[in-house]
Amino acid sequence: MQPKLIECLKGYNRQTLLADTLAGVSVGIVALPLAMAFAIASGVKPEAGIFTAIVAGFIISALGGSKVQIGGPTGAFIVIIYNIVAEYGFDNLVICTLMAGVLLLIMGVLRLGVLIKFIPLPVIIGFTNGIALLILISQIKDFLGLTTGPLPAEFFSQITLLWHSLPSAQPVTIAMSVSCFTLLCLWPQRFNLRVPGPVVVLFLSTLVSAFFELPLDTIGSRFGGIPQSLPQLHWPHLQLSQLSTLIIPAFTIALLGAIESLLCAVVADSMIKDKHDANQELFAQGTANIITAFFGGIPATGAIARTSINVRNGAKTPIAGIIHALTLLIIILIAAPLAKHIPLACLAAILISVALKMGQWEAFKEIRQYSHSRTTTLLSTFFLTLVLNLSMAVGIGMAWAVVVVMRRLVELTHVLEIKLETFPLNPHAVVLYEVQGALFFGAADKLEIISQHHQHPPQVVILDFARVLYLDSTAGNTLVGLARLLKDQNTRLMICGIPKQSQSLMKRSGLSEILGPLNILDNREAALALAQEITTKD
Repeated sequence: MQPKLIECLKGYNRQTLLADTLAGVSVGIVALPLAMAFAIASGVKPEAGIFTAIVAGFIISALGGSKVQIGGPTGAFIVIIYNIVAEYGFDNLVICTLMAGVLLLIMGVLRLGVLIKFIPLPVIIGFTNGIALLILISQIKDFLGLTTGPLPAEFFSQITLLWHSLPSAQPVTIAMSVSCFTLLCLWPQRFNLRVPGPVVVLFLSTLVSAFFELPLDTIGSRFGGIPQSLPQLHWPHLQLSQLSTLIIPAFTIALLGAIESLLCAVVADSMIKDKHDANQELFAQGTANIITAFFGGIPATGAIARTSINVRNGAKTPIAGIIHALTLLIIILIAAPLAKHIPLACLAAILISVALKMGQWEAFKEIRQYSHSRTTTLLSTFFLTLVLNLSMAVGIGMAWAVVVVMRRLVELTHVLEIKLETFPLNPHAVVLYEVQGALFFGAADKLEIISQHHQHPPQVVILDFARVLYLDSTAGNTLVGLARLLKDQNTRLMICGIPKQSQSLMKRSGLSEILGPLNILDNREAALALAQEITTKD
């Protein structure tokens, strides 16, 4: 494995540096409101999001396996972080982030990046839409200016609390939120490249809030502003007794971080016609999350929206991502005092816009076109994400998807008797079966038809495995039992066309020894010729 940065520095020139600088500065400016919004929505201070964007963004670009991917806090983590902070506290969130970083690092070193491809698309769409809806609901409080305490982590409790708090909505806050959201929706796409909508609404809303001194919740009124300093080392208080309870949240962060970063890398590849290194990317994500944890940051991964902005502004190499992180650092060192005037209503409007764009809502419109199994997987993952948590939603969704795949494999596995006309004197002496599909534990019982199908045992039974895709140990044991049963009936069992991947299994199961080398043949023609010889002698 090797970071893309090393490859890209070969032949690096002034023109490429200029392109990377313009892209990095642009995406750095866009990242500021998003980083703060993601942190606040996650139940932590805004500087946690900014420091994550700086530290993790720098490391992911420096060590990553993608040329143009931008790393940092993302909306996908909001629900997970909020639940961890609510249940375990901020220090344990830092420990979860650290543990998730170690898991990602191990995944990269063990070259497990390819395994992420095995997560079914309906599961990804289901939990992505679920997270998007949860983000949207979590922002209703600040969007309407509701005077409630911290929102509970549980979905139905959130809905109940928000419903009962509607009478406390603040007209000034609603006016600010609606204005920001409307401007975000109407901001011309042709301007969005150089002057992104979130930056515009952040600037204008902060200006209005500071100049007119409106009665709005701001970063200053709720958090006291953001520090005008470099990120400081943060040593979390570790309680060994709680480590076991943090394993599942940490695994969830690692899994989601891996999925998000590699999906983002794929999107980036399609935009610049390149090929990312999935294992190097996981290594970088792991390293970034480990180091970020010691600066009081929150989980980070690849950010699709910021990566797209980076590419569209002309980024060529990971240097653009490094400059994006440095741009954020310079902004907080210079303009941190102004952040206290940023209205939370503006950040809520930005996050609601992000949530609406994040969700793949068209999947619900097209649901009638899907198969029953795909629809069930998508909807179950979606609803479980809402009412339980992401860990269980992904786990149950994956389990259901596996069951569906196995069921489909069973349906595609057949043991067919082939009619023979080459034994006219004794037409029942030789029976040929063609086995098709995957012979695994879910379909191994289909071999039972061989021992149950005949009133009088034949002299020879031939199994043609030329169209067998896979053979597992359960099927191997079933074949051993079948061979012994046929031997007791004085029936000779031959197997031909065995796939190479199954030959070692036959030896380990003892099937090769029971059959003997003469009864294991290369193809159907050889098996029939041997059967002809045997029955003629008899």
